[in-house]
Amino acid sequence: MASVGEVYNAALKIAKEFDLSGADIRRLIAHDEGFHEQIDVIFNRDKEMKSENLFYVQLEELKSGKPVEYIMHEASFLQSKLYVDEHVLIPRGETEELVANITERIRDYFDPRNYLVVADIGTGSGAISIALKQYFPNWMITATDISSDALKVAKLNFEKYNLPIETLVGDALSPLIKTNQKLDIIVSNPPYILNQEDAQASVRDYEPANALWLTKSNSVYEKIFANAYKVKKHALFIALEISPDLEEWLISLMKKYLHDYTYEFVNDLNGMKRFLFVFLRDEDEND
Repeated sequence: MASVGEVYNAALKIAKEFDLSGADIRRLIAHDEGFHEQIDVIFNRDKEMKSENLFYVQLEELKSGKPVEYIMHEASFLQSKLYVDEHVLIPRGETEELVANITERIRDYFDPRNYLVVADIGTGSGAISIALKQYFPNWMITATDISSDALKVAKLNFEKYNLPIETLVGDALSPLIKTNQKLDIIVSNPPYILNQEDAQASVRDYEPANALWLTKSNSVYEKIFANAYKVKKHALFIALEISPDLEEWLISLMKKYLHDYTYEFVNDLNGMKRFLFVFLRDEDEND
């Protein structure tokens, strides 16, 4: 049997030929060999490679363009390692930033120690729900998705971390309206890509279309704004991940459906307008 180092060096040559990421090679080997970190591939280079045959099968998948997260069925998100498959988006750094922004801004609107009622719309792998529940254990979170297959993935991740997060299948706020839930917070990373050519080939070919492509005439954004008052308990904080080219359209939707509200667009770490935070005031409050 070959050593870890021999397999790794051979794979790097293949990676160079097919323009693959060396980091993805290390992630695969580390995952297959049960190492904790990528660097352990280097530290354990003289050890026998136990999963050599499996790795070369996976390498063929990587060469075909399949994302390494789907090959491993694992993606990192903040403090968690989540199960993922082709029924859910691969969690990304921008969504980690969305969660970070929520943790920083929520104190402007609520006492985060309270039992706030939260809906994660289009939960996918459950990444946002898991992170928020870990940061704020008192929050009562419901994760929804239009895809029952996606919710199966989310449930696996909720069970892995032993988190009491409710799941409902349905489009946007519809399942919450049907169950008469009243919310303090709505958070969502909905489909927001208008032009499919803007996405990488691996995204177009492997990630779920219903979680990627935005049709303005049937958007989660509009459904959230149009129905916000049906699920609003008192005040309502809405946190959305967006595409930078949607700003004017989103402003027009807010003007159409909302009243007595404030909003702010926020850039991500790359300087792109990536988040929209909206606050609907408590109509029962005295001025």
